[in-house]
Amino acid sequence: MKKVVVDTGVIISLAVINQLELLEKLFDEFYIANAVWEELNKYEGISLANSLNFDLKSHVRNITSLNHLLVVMDYGESESVILFEELNADFLLIDDSKARSIAESLNVNCIGSIGLLIKAKEKALIYELKKYFKIWLENNRYFSLKLLNDILIHFGEIPF
Repeated sequence: MKKVVVDTGVIISLAVINQLELLEKLFDEFYIANAVWEELNKYEGISLANSLNFDLKSHVRNITSLNHLLVVMDYGESESVILFEELNADFLLIDDSKARSIAESLNVNCIGSIGLLIKAKEKALIYELKKYFKIWLENNRYFSLKLLNDILIHFGEIPF
């Protein structure tokens, strides 16, 4: 188990499927950049009220260095990458493909929401992926249907 920094999109994706506790089950420590916390508190796509009862606030950290990545990433993503570096974290949990590409070009180890669910399934923390993928699709979480179907087939589940 490892230390991770979690970006906004992954938190929302986990909240939508009521699986925020996977952060504690899969990792020793997880942290959230203050900018991500601010984004979550402004998010209107779904009601995060019940999910935010899960203790995220105690995991919020401020970055201590200048945010030099704002020119190439949004506020939350850029602070997440910087916090990853400052904490010497093992992984950044991030979904946005552009931000992830930039982070990976900076030698940041990234895992997305789909990878997180795969890890949870491999550790028998969840038993099926399709029900979570379906909720994501119904809630406008933007994942490739082809990718989701390939994963379902790989794990012996019936594709969409």
